[in-house]
Amino acid sequence: MSQRSAELWLQGQRFIAGGVSRNTLLREPHPLYLSRAEGCRIVDVDGVERIDFANNMASLIHGHAHPAIVAALSEQLRRGTACTMATEVEIRLARHLCERTAGFDKIRFMNSGTEAIMAALKAARAFTGRPRIAKVEGTYHGSYDYAEVSQAPAPETWGRAERPSSVPLAVGTPSGVLQDVVVLPFNDPEDAVASLDEHRGEIACVLVDPMPHRLGLVPARNDFVMALRDWTRHDGSLLVFDEVITFRAEFGGMQQRYSGHPDLTALGKIIGGGLPVGALAGREEVMGVFAPQGGLPPRLPHSGTFSANPMTMTAGLTAMELFDVDTVARLNRLGLMARERIAEAIAVSGAPASVTGAASAFRIHMRTRPPRDYRSSFPTPHERQALGRFISALYDEGIALVHTGAAFLSTPMTEAEIDRLAEAVLAALRRVSAELGEE
Repeated sequence: MSQRSAELWLQGQRFIAGGVSRNTLLREPHPLYLSRAEGCRIVDVDGVERIDFANNMASLIHGHAHPAIVAALSEQLRRGTACTMATEVEIRLARHLCERTAGFDKIRFMNSGTEAIMAALKAARAFTGRPRIAKVEGTYHGSYDYAEVSQAPAPETWGRAERPSSVPLAVGTPSGVLQDVVVLPFNDPEDAVASLDEHRGEIACVLVDPMPHRLGLVPARNDFVMALRDWTRHDGSLLVFDEVITFRAEFGGMQQRYSGHPDLTALGKIIGGGLPVGALAGREEVMGVFAPQGGLPPRLPHSGTFSANPMTMTAGLTAMELFDVDTVARLNRLGLMARERIAEAIAVSGAPASVTGAASAFRIHMRTRPPRDYRSSFPTPHERQALGRFISALYDEGIALVHTGAAFLSTPMTEAEIDRLAEAVLAALRRVSAELGEE
């Protein structure tokens, strides 16, 4: 059924380490290869069409090949793709984002969410003069060494729940990296603050994703966020939000839902309009580390060959202008409908499953009780097997989700796509239950 994809997979393994350059594409028996995409639908090289709820890991807020973005990029392409000169469109996108979010005094662009997180941590160190950072257990923040610590700990390594251990992700992670990262429990303000108290005056920043994907798309509680906001303010450290995924949640980002603003925010995904992008925004005083002062070089030198290239800036500005207040609200209503319809399908199927999420995102879990944090989301071997079969069954039903069971809506979607999703979820759950003998 996927003959051409299978042929391309064999070719890829000959020349690409691991067969593909993104491990998130790996699936049994082989990855699927894209032929074309438009709106909320994708077609693989074997001609199979699917509704795309993955949207390139949440980066395509307007789906594929949106006419306005295509037109803007086509015009810019004729004027050039990148040059060793600044561009007006960079200023226009910067102004749009700073006016969009109350906590954004200044912004600076780079090329990925990973780079944005790296810039955030380095800016916090440059501003405070402190080496250590703190982050939440199990959260994904890209591939910077410090951000990777305790991204995927296992029960035999993760330590006590109230004082999680600093666990390396990649083989060869320097021990000094582990020593400079304090790991916090999620949505537990008391234990998180107690851990931070042991390192007063040492921590440059506390890094938080307000709805971590790897923790099951469970939103951070306001009391948790405010406990970290109060602690960092009194300690002289910074609160950093990773809104690479969650900036879609509200017109001004998910931080709009909380009582206090972070000092710095890392951005990516949707602000690039489908092209590679990252950005760091925040308080003017903190962002000043990037600027030369009094004839002296900046405290944090920063550049990048493709940073703020006019293609990305053009696509990003077009996409964000289209993602206005009314559009955000409409997509969030569609997200609520999706979660409700999926919950109904789970109940009808009788399968051990649950759904979490907020705004225009959700994640399906192969367990009855939804997760609360990383440890309660850690899958058993049976749950891991069930999820793999469930995702494959959805692909057969014409629905593409992220391999974790997560989904991110796009503006071309309507109630018709949600109806089809609910039907597919019910069919897939019934198929998996039958295959695993759970009926």
